[in-house]
Amino acid sequence: MNISQSFRLAVKSLATSKMRALLTMLGIIIGVAAVIIITSLGNGMQNYMNDQFESMGSNLVQVQIYGRGMGSSRTIEPEDMYALAEKYPDYISGVTPYVTAQAKVRQGTEEYERTSLYGVGESFLGEQGSTMRGETLATGRFLKFVDVDRFQNVCVIGAYLAQNAFSGDPLGQTISIGGMPYTVVGVLDTVADLSEGSGDDIIYIPYTSALRLNGMADANFYMFTSTTRDTASAAKGIIENRLYQTFQSSDYYFVMTSAEMMDAMDSMVNTLMMILILIAAISLLVGGIGIMNIMLVSVTERTREIGIRKSLGAKGKDIRSQFIIEAGTTSAIGGAIGIVLGIIMANVLTNVIAFALNTTNNGFVAVPTIGGIAVSFGVSVGIGILFGYLPANKAARLNPIDALRYE
Repeated sequence: MNISQSFRLAVKSLATSKMRALLTMLGIIIGVAAVIIITSLGNGMQNYMNDQFESMGSNLVQVQIYGRGMGSSRTIEPEDMYALAEKYPDYISGVTPYVTAQAKVRQGTEEYERTSLYGVGESFLGEQGSTMRGETLATGRFLKFVDVDRFQNVCVIGAYLAQNAFSGDPLGQTISIGGMPYTVVGVLDTVADLSEGSGDDIIYIPYTSALRLNGMADANFYMFTSTTRDTASAAKGIIENRLYQTFQSSDYYFVMTSAEMMDAMDSMVNTLMMILILIAAISLLVGGIGIMNIMLVSVTERTREIGIRKSLGAKGKDIRSQFIIEAGTTSAIGGAIGIVLGIIMANVLTNVIAFALNTTNNGFVAVPTIGGIAVSFGVSVGIGILFGYLPANKAARLNPIDALRYE
């Protein structure tokens, strides 16, 4: 009996008992679908995060300062960071403090509790026309040096506030921040979905004003831009050397480039994906045990058939190959169903997660890969063949006389 005949017999055997076949495949279907969903979500999340980092720029360097040390008066002031950028113009193209401010935001009688408020300098908007976070101006201007130097109460707002607080005409009007009126001088382009708390619900004010609102003397977070992607590592080294001169220890600051952040996030996502895939593989193992169990039952039910075939000249390897092909066919069909189910669920989850992340059309997309699909299908078939070998070998070793006597 050739392979095509064995395959047709396997399909016929599955068709005669559809419910039993479906239950046999269930573990394989769930396992393969879970692997497809996990890999799709992982790839989608990696692409989404990489897009977010790319929008901020591949030459971004972020600096976090933790403190001054025990009993130390050492500190870094914004002027020190500006002086560093001026000293190394071949490596550092811009720097700004980045202060998260805590203050009530009001417009008339309406309070905007979820609005993000940040204090930045004039260099936060780069020469290419976008901020260090990838935003661009829709109308008006961005903050200037004079605004920072003179603690002027001016601000740049996101598209959500422009639309909801000012009905689309905010320039020159005022909004209350921490009980003080701030004049709107610029409006950012839409970056999210214009909802409350999204990336469009944001205000930028001079960092000097933000420090005053927080009651702080110095900033503890800075953003640098290197002149190019290739000089980012050199810029990081320059910044670290300057910070070490002040603190005499690397325990009080942390410096990371955007490329390093992307690598770190990719590594975390890959690790999480591997853990989840191993958990999903348990379903494949259970599916393989189910196939082995049902094949053992099938061998018992078809003992007389095996005896007849052997008495007519069938060899042990023919019987073995028939049952192995039947087990492989069962797992292959289950794997194919699991792939289709996984792709459908990945598309559904794309819409759910994209809605939760408030992303636009170029936001989060779960991406099933050809490689992931091929590996999942190959593993499902391999498990069927592996767990089908024991029943197949048992069938091949049956004595034809004993098999013919079996009732």
